[in-house]
Amino acid sequence: MIGAALELAAGGVSCAAIARSLGRPAGLVRGWVGRLAGRAGQVRAVFTVLVAALDPDPPPIGPAASPLGDAVAAITAAAVAFARRFLVAVSPWELAAAVTSGSLLGPVITAVPGNTKHVL
Repeated sequence: MIGAALELAAGGVSCAAIARSLGRPAGLVRGWVGRLAGRAGQVRAVFTVLVAALDPDPPPIGPAASPLGDAVAAITAAAVAFARRFLVAVSPWELAAAVTSGSLLGPVITAVPGNTKHVL
């Protein structure tokens, strides 16, 4: 649900509209989106490095309409690279949780790329 909210926000949907569609408080959705948006550059960098580590010839991650969109695109690209490398589909948000040890939206993000050496 949180991943869906972040994807919608990256696509330009307002937090209020996302909250209504998910049946969640608008403040909660704003918190999710704000937390990722506030560290979007760091998230994009971590997951872009991960893409390169998983796939020797990855397709380019094009720029999105916003830093939040760039971060979501990098997370999605990492999940695609993971699937290509290990021949197992994984949700972008499962991968993000594994790589960040669950801290993607926490007060401090901890990226642990080594977590991806094991199939989720």
